[in-house]
Amino acid sequence: MANDKPNKGDAASGTSALEGLSGAALRASAAGLPPVHLWNPPFCGEIGMRIARDGTWFYQGSPISRPAMVRLFSTILRKDPERFVLVTPVEMVAIEVEDAPFLAVEMIVDGDDAGPVLRFRTNVGDVVTADGAHPLRFEPGPSGGLKPYLLVRGGLEALVSRPLFYDLAARGEMRDIGGCAMYGVVSAGEFFAMCPAAELEDFS
Repeated sequence: MANDKPNKGDAASGTSALEGLSGAALRASAAGLPPVHLWNPPFCGEIGMRIARDGTWFYQGSPISRPAMVRLFSTILRKDPERFVLVTPVEMVAIEVEDAPFLAVEMIVDGDDAGPVLRFRTNVGDVVTADGAHPLRFEPGPSGGLKPYLLVRGGLEALVSRPLFYDLAARGEMRDIGGCAMYGVVSAGEFFAMCPAAELEDFS
């Protein structure tokens, strides 16, 4: 991890690199989310950037305190098979992601007679509806319980915050899936299984 504070020379070059990357990101995202999946620039190594488990972005060991800059970098984030990268038309740099790159911090419940629709806002400002194209998935946590993730785009997921997970669990229902009783939650006509009903107490 990039936890060491840089010296003055490193700080100057680091600031220049960060400003260069942010400038390229700003130009690339001027018309909305850039088509990062289409770009294949030279790989330029690591940049000393890390996204912590709580969604905080760090650069050379220090948190990035400007939300607008974090939002900007999030628009050029891509998940490749071997690593997470920030990519522009002219360069690509690797970054470390401790868990998921985004954090879902708010849930909006809409819907009508057809059923509920769950929308989530992430810590970088994306609003995503849980549906067939943006599924929820639930993984066992390291110390018990479940960790819910929402697909945001292009293989990039948001970890659903713990308070929102409790809200999701409270909205859950039982369904028979392939002869197995499953507990899960419904959004936009899709059923997202949390766990088998027999394991429900283990994840409470």
